[in-house]
Order: sequence, then C-alpha cells, then structure tokens
Amino acid sequence: MAIIDNHKIQIPIAPLKIAYLSGSHEMAKAVDNSLVKARRAMAGRIKETNSLSGYIEPTYLVDTHYARFGTGEGKVRINDSVRGCDLFILGDVTNYSVTYKVCGRINHMSPDNYFQDLKRVISAANGKAHRINVVLPFLYESRQHRRTGRESLDCALALKELADYGVSNIITFDAHDPRVMDAIPLLSFDNFMPTYQFLRALLKSVPNLRFDKEHFMVISPDEGATDRAVYFSNILGADMGMFYKRRDYSRIVNGKNPIVAHEFLGDTVKGKDCVIIDDMIASGGSMLDVCRQIKARGANRVFICTTFGLFTEGLEKFDEFYEKGMFTKLITTNLTYRPPELMKRDYYVTANMYKYMGNIIDTLNHDLSMERVKSTTHKITKILEKKNRIHDVTGSRLIVSD
Repeated sequence: MAIIDNHKIQIPIAPLKIAYLSGSHEMAKAVDNSLVKARRAMAGRIKETNSLSGYIEPTYLVDTHYARFGTGEGKVRINDSVRGCDLFILGDVTNYSVTYKVCGRINHMSPDNYFQDLKRVISAANGKAHRINVVLPFLYESRQHRRTGRESLDCALALKELADYGVSNIITFDAHDPRVMDAIPLLSFDNFMPTYQFLRALLKSVPNLRFDKEHFMVISPDEGATDRAVYFSNILGADMGMFYKRRDYSRIVNGKNPIVAHEFLGDTVKGKDCVIIDDMIASGGSMLDVCRQIKARGANRVFICTTFGLFTEGLEKFDEFYEKGMFTKLITTNLTYRPPELMKRDYYVTANMYKYMGNIIDTLNHDLSMERVKSTTHKITKILEKKNRIHDVTGSRLIVSD
C-alpha cells in the first residue's frame, strides 16, 4: 500500500497507533485487521520493512478507557504508550446505542458527547504523540455548515477547536458541504467519496444492470447532491435528473422550513432503472418521496445509495415503501452505526468502507499524496470494462471482489 516502486518504500512519519471512541470498536478492529494484513504482505515483498520499528505489529489499536462520573462528566485514560507515534483517532459520532448513567438514569451518547470524548483523547495524547490525526467518517455538526440568520456555526467552530488542540489532519467522508474546510485554511482536511464502493455493492446485489442512457439514470434528490450525481452519471455514461425542494419559507418546523413538494428536472425516467444518490438519510421522508415520484413517472427499478443511513425515525416507512415496490435496494456504507434490525432487511446492502479506510490511514502514515487513494475513477472504469466484456462474451454474472 505504501510502495513507491517495486524496490523502495516511503518511510512512515512515525510508528502507527489507532485510538477509537466508545462504540467504534467494530470499525476500528476491521480497519486494524486490514492494516495488519497489508503490512505483513508488504514485509514479504520488501525486506527493509522488517527493520522499521513498530512497522509490523499484531495490532495498532491503543487501549483507551472512557469513564463517567455520577454527574455524567467524563474522563479518558490511554493505557498504552503513544509517545512518538502517529496517532489516528477514529470515531462514529452517531452511534446512539452506547449508554451511560447520569444520577442513576440511563442516557444515550449523542454527537456532542462523542466530540467531548474526542477532545479528551487528544488532551490525553498531546505532548506525547508525534502527530495527531482525527478520522470522523460522519463530520460532527456537518449539517450546520453555514449561517442563514442569527444562528451558530457549529461545524466551523468544531474544526477550529480541533486545530487549536494541535490536530494535524482531519479525514472525513462525503461531507455535507466540503467548503467547511475554509474555517481551517492552514490545516489538512481530506474528504473521501464512496462512489466506487456504491458501484461495487450495486453490481454484487443487482448484476443485470445496464449502464447506458436508454436503460439507466442517476437521480439527485436535491440541489446539494448534484455534484455526486453528475460524477456518477458521467462515469457510467448515463443521464442525470434532479429534484429540487420547494419549501414553505413562511414557517419553521423542527428547526427548518418544511418541504412543500419535490419538483423534477430532467429527461424521462419511464422504463429505466434509477439510482438515487445522496450523502445521508435522516428521517427518510425526502428520499422516500423522491422514490414515490420516480415510480409515478414510470421508472423500472429504483435503488437508493446513501453514505450515512441514520434512520432517525426508524425503518417502518422504508418497510412500507419496499412492500409497495417503491424501491428495490437500499445501500449505505458501514461508516456509521446501523441498527441490527436494518441488517436483517432483504432490501438492505452494505457498501464496505473498512479496507478503504485502512488504505487512507496507511497512506497518510507514510506521508504520501492522498490523491493516489482519493481518485477511484480508474478502479470504476476497470470494473465497468470487465462487466461489459463479460456481458458481451457470455452474458454471465460479474463477480466483483473486495
């Protein structure tokens, strides 16, 4: 993963260590396993890696203990040495399944709680670690990315706070608005997209897809997702359509102007397979309304691809729409917490991101250009060429490996 050519390797900036927030053990363990396997494989090819201190380890995870006082206040203790290490702190701030007690009552962890714990880990490691990097797949407060009135700028404040704490690099995925990096112009901020993983998951679950303008269409559910849809449609050679949200600006419900209707712009979807691509599903109301409107316009099969499946109001609406045939598959990444009941749904498909995350961390640890892992166009093109070749010759199913 860090090979420059067949005979040389870029020396890591420091020995690698990974700490993780409570509730992120599954993610951290999978990323750690990916790194262990990759570096052992590299050691077999390049003997110089065996002499690098801390390069080949059975695990790169750091034992981190999170404690709570009876009042709900917390503290963090790092039980392993991180002196001189390149420390990556990994965390899912949306995992509400983790609980703690406040005066004997059960509370669920919120993004605010996780962000405080993140700062506690940084505080415990600062002055010891050689470099501190933060990996937040779901960027904390990313939906509050701009000011439209007298309101807080939470994401910008959080990024500024991390910069003041001495963080060197911030890594996130499919940021709601990547322009939040303007709040920290002197700090490294990398935003990665799961487009390749979406395509791979689609082809595994629905191998008979035909990516052309006559049979396939990419749909943006709103103006904010247009860039994602444009890239996806261009690389697949398919058409793109877009919905825009008509809102009632005379009133505010749950902190936002309610949506009156979704209006569609684009070519006909009649008889075509459609994929709706967006960064997140919160309650799911907007996404399901888009599905309903596409089917009403005569679409064939509808697939939902979203980076973060939050499902803040449960899965009942999705079950209902699936039974009515409003969509065929729902694909999300495993970057955020997914309730166990979601994993049992027939319509659900996971886009696995853990190996990709391991590659990102390994590349940054070697201080190499992130562009080599950020751009996945060549990998997507390779899959499409293989799919077309196999379909033209045999018409058989394409097997896509991880």
